[in-house]
Amino acid sequence: MRKKIFALVGAGALALSLAGCSSSSEGPSKVEAGDGVVLAYNTEPQTNLIPSMVNEVGGGTILELIFEGLTRYDNDGNTVMAIADSITTEDGGKTWNVKMKEGKKFSDGSAVTAQNFVDAWSWGANPENGALSGEFFSVIEGYPEVDDEGNLVGEYNGLTGLEVVSDTEFNISLTEADPEFDKQLGYSAFYPLPTGSLDSKEALDKQGTEPVSNGPYMLKTWDHNERIELVPNPEYDGDIPAKNEGVTFVMYTDDSAAYNDLLAGNLDVLDSIPADAISTFEDDLGDRAVNQDGAVWQSFTIPYYLEHFGNNDEGRLRRQAISMAFDRQEICDTLFGGTRTPATDFVAAVIPGHSDSIEGNDVLKYNPEKAKELWEQANAISDWGDATFELAYNADASAHKEWVEAVVNQVGQTLSIKAEPKPYAQFSELREDASNGSMTSALRTGWQADYPSAYNFMGPLYRENAGSNDARYANDEFENVLMTARSQQDEAERTKGYDEAQKILMRDLPAIPLWGQNALGGYSENVDNVVVNWKTVPVYQDIVKK
Repeated sequence: MRKKIFALVGAGALALSLAGCSSSSEGPSKVEAGDGVVLAYNTEPQTNLIPSMVNEVGGGTILELIFEGLTRYDNDGNTVMAIADSITTEDGGKTWNVKMKEGKKFSDGSAVTAQNFVDAWSWGANPENGALSGEFFSVIEGYPEVDDEGNLVGEYNGLTGLEVVSDTEFNISLTEADPEFDKQLGYSAFYPLPTGSLDSKEALDKQGTEPVSNGPYMLKTWDHNERIELVPNPEYDGDIPAKNEGVTFVMYTDDSAAYNDLLAGNLDVLDSIPADAISTFEDDLGDRAVNQDGAVWQSFTIPYYLEHFGNNDEGRLRRQAISMAFDRQEICDTLFGGTRTPATDFVAAVIPGHSDSIEGNDVLKYNPEKAKELWEQANAISDWGDATFELAYNADASAHKEWVEAVVNQVGQTLSIKAEPKPYAQFSELREDASNGSMTSALRTGWQADYPSAYNFMGPLYRENAGSNDARYANDEFENVLMTARSQQDEAERTKGYDEAQKILMRDLPAIPLWGQNALGGYSENVDNVVVNWKTVPVYQDIVKK
């Protein structure tokens, strides 16, 4: 998932994962924390903590606590003003005016200005910087042109559509009208960066590892693959101040160990449940168990650069065959005890624009006879031979091992081919290969909403050169339909256009939808006021340590 990508995640790839990925098998039972400090479970961030570089849950969770954007999302997913005092458009979303609140500061006491937003966004949009969330800036005028490999074409001197009016006001000009643009501005890619942090590689590295930030918390220590300690930011004067003395996030190699520590009172908050506790956690935890709808959607992705899965008829037929070769409902019922629901489209069920009637979505239904037929059609183009279909997953989360094994077993039996799981020790290792385009197999993917829009489940994942486009998918027809839909003023027309875009995705399957996932987790008797928001993330700043 994601925060994105389970980049989680993810963004929401996730990415979009809520699963642990570290080397600390001891877990928080060995962590000493001061009175009032909440102990929570999280993943090791994949990258340094530069906002536009993060597109997975581990890093995203930290960013959302140490930074604040122009807007934020309340617990129900509504957009509310944060740093911004107003964000307005008078031409249907082509140009926007942002007025900021006075007196906002970073954790070092320096002022948060309009220039801090403009510089951070322009840096993130530059393909030479490798920002994983750079696609979010693509609708702003001056977004750079890139070649087929994603390399910069010509010169780039920043986003020309950003105009600073004063320290607390700036204008945004888009390449085309986007009535939903203001909804995006609470996402972490749009956070500001302090003055000087982009001046050199050394300054950027320091900002990424010892961030100066403007949210309710600031980072105290980061022991990689062990823990991240956050403490309240004394310069923060916003609407969501910390109600505790800090949050210490601890990483595990085994989510079952984390769950056992939760039961023992050595961990306060756990935002996932291991596979071996799915059927018992609600009885174990009682009213401290979390099981609610969430903006999480899971899939697996077969990169287009893999042999037999290119952007051609053979690749399309094989993706469709694999999608129809396993039984989503049976896996949800057997392994997840009703906490997941088979996908009917590419959008999480709680997001406006989700649909169960997208044309072509029968490709998501178990149909072994059709799957065999399509596979044989692909073999007539290029014989599969004795190749093996592999599906990669991160082994530090037990819940993935079982469903991956179930999927590959059914795919292998249905198509009469060799199919095997491919475990990675840690989520960060899997994401590194996916981001670098060096996968040698399919991989488990997913997305956790960044903001409540159907576009968010398509643009960052399937637009050409998008940072979370693990498939390396490129389709001009899809992009044209998607961006035309995005510009529609009428919400019904916009939704209709997004349905047309999904119709293309159903045919091409740049990712193979699996299921929507409930927010699962729990908390100990040591804490009160634990609420999980619309994105399935605990509202850490509101948690009170007893």
